[in-house]
Amino acid sequence: MDIALYLFGIFLALLGIVGSFLPVLPGPITSWFGLLLLHFTSWVPMNTKFLTITFIAAILVFVLDYIIPLLGTKKFGGTKNGMIGSGIGLVIGMVFMGPLGIIIGPFIGAFSGELIHDFQNKKGALKAAIGSLIGFLTGVFLKFFLAALYLFFFVQESFTHVF
Repeated sequence: MDIALYLFGIFLALLGIVGSFLPVLPGPITSWFGLLLLHFTSWVPMNTKFLTITFIAAILVFVLDYIIPLLGTKKFGGTKNGMIGSGIGLVIGMVFMGPLGIIIGPFIGAFSGELIHDFQNKKGALKAAIGSLIGFLTGVFLKFFLAALYLFFFVQESFTHVF
């Protein structure tokens, strides 16, 4: 049973890395489940404090991944319309365009929302849309970093206790 838990844990840790780039998989949360499975083996002692802290971090990054593009829009001069457009664009992009829609949707949504607010200010609308894109890329980086860190913890725990 330990071998099955270990192998599935490795799979989840690696899948979490992939999930950092694919919107259908919550990368850090998936990697965290890999850590959890490792701690369910008899080889690695259960460390509830470690698992709790890493789980909270995974949830925090999961939530921030939806907020950061909106904040990026605002930081680059976007209005409430641009932020709402970015959020709507994210949802529509995910549904109709798949993974590419996660990038394009918030950008087009923020741009459209800003144009609705002030049709004459195309330069400001483009700036807000770029802020949304930068926010999205920041979220991807955070997810990747955390999922990679969890994979590192998995390997470290493996070599400390298993091998």
